[in-house]
Amino acid sequence: MSGGDRAFLFLQGPHGPWFRLLGRGLEASGAKVWRVGFNRGDQFFWPAASYIPFRDAPEAWPGRLEELLDERQITDIVLYGDTRPIHAEAVRIAKRRGLTVHVFEEGYLRPHWVTYERGGSNGNSRLMSLGIAQMQAALGQSDMDLPDAPARWGDMKEHVFWGALYHWFVMTGRGYGNFRPHRALTVRQEFRLYLRRLALMPWHRLARVLATRRIMRGGFPYHLVLLQLEHDSSFRMHSPFATMAEFLEVVIAGFAKGAAQHHHLVFKAHPLEDGRAPVAADIARLAKAHDVEARVHFVQGGKLAGLLNDARGAVTVNSTAAQQVLWRGLPLKALGSAVYGKPEFVSPQPIADFFARPLRPDSRAYRDYRHYLLETSQVPGGFYSTRGRRALLRQVVDMMLAPEDPYDALVMGSAAPRQQLRIVK
Repeated sequence: MSGGDRAFLFLQGPHGPWFRLLGRGLEASGAKVWRVGFNRGDQFFWPAASYIPFRDAPEAWPGRLEELLDERQITDIVLYGDTRPIHAEAVRIAKRRGLTVHVFEEGYLRPHWVTYERGGSNGNSRLMSLGIAQMQAALGQSDMDLPDAPARWGDMKEHVFWGALYHWFVMTGRGYGNFRPHRALTVRQEFRLYLRRLALMPWHRLARVLATRRIMRGGFPYHLVLLQLEHDSSFRMHSPFATMAEFLEVVIAGFAKGAAQHHHLVFKAHPLEDGRAPVAADIARLAKAHDVEARVHFVQGGKLAGLLNDARGAVTVNSTAAQQVLWRGLPLKALGSAVYGKPEFVSPQPIADFFARPLRPDSRAYRDYRHYLLETSQVPGGFYSTRGRRALLRQVVDMMLAPEDPYDALVMGSAAPRQQLRIVK
């Protein structure tokens, strides 16, 4: 499988060296590789010889991209996440020109997988339009063993480290005065939050242990709420909520109205929650307003498995952690658009009814769905650790050079055998 007739243009990627290593792997296949960088953080993680800085105002990006596609005879565009403005514009232009768009994302079955798709991810993924019957037909006679859903976030310390380093270079570097982050906070604010997160890790761990102990020893039935980052693209672009506080209001009001009086509600924070949204304070305020403060608990990140094992069900916007809920056959209510948002899995009940008598998912159908993901878009490995990146490189270069996307490759019988999960443990 050769890349001799291909020319790849990389845009922004995950924090750290993953895109540089991926570019090197594609070059080894004979492909030509360039990267456009928008700040010093992008520049630091890419070789100077094939680096193209973009220093103009954001309004000039579409025109400059059109020029680059012509000048370098680009056949493929590579990016991480498809909703930030520069990427959304690039996807639009690439599709109009008939170019291949390679999209990387955090794994739908995270933490020990990453997602590789073409054209779009999350709410823009091909999975959104595929039914379970189609997936079952594509699987055919595959007898792949399904690994268990992992219980913890993968490479969290490395993730935080690379994020802090990236924002340090963006904050201190010069030459990109027109750069604007795709999030609301300034780069300096982002960097301070990363440092704060690193400094508070020991305190968060202690608070998490104490809160989890109270819940485990409480002897009460409880429902689990899987929180997300308010600034995450899945929350912002594929949900009906503008803020996390809006979601919290819906959930707590529904719990107060529908749940039995002896039931409790446990909110589990995202492992990378950095405090930019006052989640804990909002939960306490809303619980008091609905007169359920004695039955509401907050857990600061940490492992999910222990809390899920005793939960009656779970509520989320569209968190990928819901895959672990479904793997255990627990009832799930999702209030946003998600790749797992199939009628076989997600409860259609109003939120109060869900807390009163939640409907369970079709576990057999979910097993087929998960099997389908593992055979297609979920690749063993991770962006942030050395072992995780090595595992990805063993498979993803060939997947990018293949003429079919992962979903069509399975139907056509050309999907490569998948490595075992042990590689990144």
